[in-house]
Amino acid sequence: MKLISYRKDGKPSFGAVVADQVVDLGKPFPAASNLAALLADPSLLEQAKVYAASASADYAFGDVQLEPVIPSPGKIICVGINYVAHAAEAGRKVGEHPVIFQRFAETLLAHNAPLLRPVVSKEFDFEAELAVVIGKGGAHIAPEDAMAHVAGYTCFNDASVRDWQFHTHQYGMGKTFRSTGALGPWLVTADEIADYRELRVTGVLNGEQMQEGTLSELAFDIPTLISYVSKALTWHPGDILATGTPSGIGFKRNPPIFLKPGDTFEVVISQIGTLSNPVIDEA
Repeated sequence: MKLISYRKDGKPSFGAVVADQVVDLGKPFPAASNLAALLADPSLLEQAKVYAASASADYAFGDVQLEPVIPSPGKIICVGINYVAHAAEAGRKVGEHPVIFQRFAETLLAHNAPLLRPVVSKEFDFEAELAVVIGKGGAHIAPEDAMAHVAGYTCFNDASVRDWQFHTHQYGMGKTFRSTGALGPWLVTADEIADYRELRVTGVLNGEQMQEGTLSELAFDIPTLISYVSKALTWHPGDILATGTPSGIGFKRNPPIFLKPGDTFEVVISQIGTLSNPVIDEA
């Protein structure tokens, strides 16, 4: 099932995408205040799947205003240098532990919403990624139990401001500028993905492929990442884990390629869909 968060006539809701239609789930399932709450209740989620399969559509997909799949996640955990080829192009080696940094929820934007190239930099780069959405919370999760905590998957563009990223050895500041973290267009529930390792991530700039990788190439796989983070932080339903980007990023090209106004960047993931965002300058 494909699930979205959206607004209609200014009112927030969530629903299922069936073909090019939207079945609203907010009204028939008032026990869930938002999509994260629905994901947190396996029984309610199963009821929603059955309902969406037979209910009449409420809206055309193009008639709703999409929000980031999870509009206000409690935390967004990002992983750096997690594809071996990307580590090589960055001149880095994969270490004993994953490289973890955080992004703030207020930086997220939806499918088709414009990425903002910041006033303070022209080194605005793209990063196509698979994002994992947590459905079942927990701490100290064993790797062999971790996949039971996954609600589903979506596309993510961890667009980065490179010069700010390297102001200091703590590069998180360049990773959390306003309106730079695109998330969507929808979440595909975990039961629809037989093996996440077969998913292929592609980054496309103005119709030209820039990045490509498969999830089987991760240095630290999804169960390892969920388990590792859970030793320090408790996962909650709706939390986001961004799994890292494959090789082909702009600032490591010769000459470098950075996002500029008028560009469109797409994150294309097999079995998931396409997240597309134009680029504009910050006012």
